[in-house]
Amino acid sequence: MENIEHKIIPVNGLKMHVAELGKGPLVLFIHGFPELWYSWRHQMVFLAAHGYRAVAPDMRGYGDTTGAPLDDPSKFTVLHLVGDLILLLDAIAPGEEKVFVVGHDWGALIAWHLCLYRPDRVKALVNLSVAFYPRNPEVNPVEMFRGLYGDDHYICRFQEPGDIESEFANVGVKEVVKNIFAFRTPGPFYFPKGKGFGYSAERAPWLTEEDLDYYVSKFEQTGFTGGVNYYRSFGLNWELTAPWSGAQVKVPAKFIIGEFDLTYHVPGTKDYIHKGGFQKFCAVVAGSRSAGRMYFQLKSVYNIISEIHMGIIVPAKYGLTSEGGALRFFIPPEKQMAQHLRAERLHADQWKTEGNSS
Repeated sequence: MENIEHKIIPVNGLKMHVAELGKGPLVLFIHGFPELWYSWRHQMVFLAAHGYRAVAPDMRGYGDTTGAPLDDPSKFTVLHLVGDLILLLDAIAPGEEKVFVVGHDWGALIAWHLCLYRPDRVKALVNLSVAFYPRNPEVNPVEMFRGLYGDDHYICRFQEPGDIESEFANVGVKEVVKNIFAFRTPGPFYFPKGKGFGYSAERAPWLTEEDLDYYVSKFEQTGFTGGVNYYRSFGLNWELTAPWSGAQVKVPAKFIIGEFDLTYHVPGTKDYIHKGGFQKFCAVVAGSRSAGRMYFQLKSVYNIISEIHMGIIVPAKYGLTSEGGALRFFIPPEKQMAQHLRAERLHADQWKTEGNSS
């Protein structure tokens, strides 16, 4: 990872830390909670080696990005987060009209909204774990989760400023990071008040001690308030995004979700994804193997990282595992990766011979 370049870019009132590697078409990686730019390090190396400029920021409130008002959750809305990314692209790629975007977890939610608000800036999208849901005009999403799961659900527990931070402090940063990354149950994630996690998990098998130490060092530096404020903005997001009620995402996209991902087991999600609801609101996302289409992989290992070829997104079977109940990142053995790449190049060639244009 020593070749990855690190920069601080003034963006939207922040000093945004950005990791960057490679030259070519820009691929913007957006991390989730509780993650960092570091979550994308392997994908950055791979795509840079294949002719892309891989860029992964620490998002507002995370890591080495500074300047966010942590005591004001209203400054963490999806409009702020999309604004940060648009202004980042203006700063680092002023001559590049459109870029590729990859998002995971909260990063996926942000990426969907980036495509919704500024489709003129995105060539194509790969999103992991979190599907696009249209705004429900009838119910605030926090109240929806409260109605489904009760007050102990983690999204409900994250709402009161300072509350969950105090409990995390009692548990300890390392235990928090380790337990969240190792969470293996596809059902709801509960965090009953005063009871912590109720267990101490072993370090996830895809996470080295060195990797864990990196995350811990950064969250010891920043705390968790920045990331938790994203959840505290759910209600305000719902209010502010009323103008986009019923709007469709029209950027070519691929969506990937792990079979043990807890988001896949929210009531109604499987039917929404597989029975046409998702495609209704992501107009160019339907079926598989075509430009602007979606390809579902629901396997536990060697899922998908995403290879971008000739302006489209082609499925590739390396770089992700859904161990721990959520998609996580690793690099397969070199020989196995080469085999996957050869297979995917054949897939791309077949796609072209079937009469599809780039």
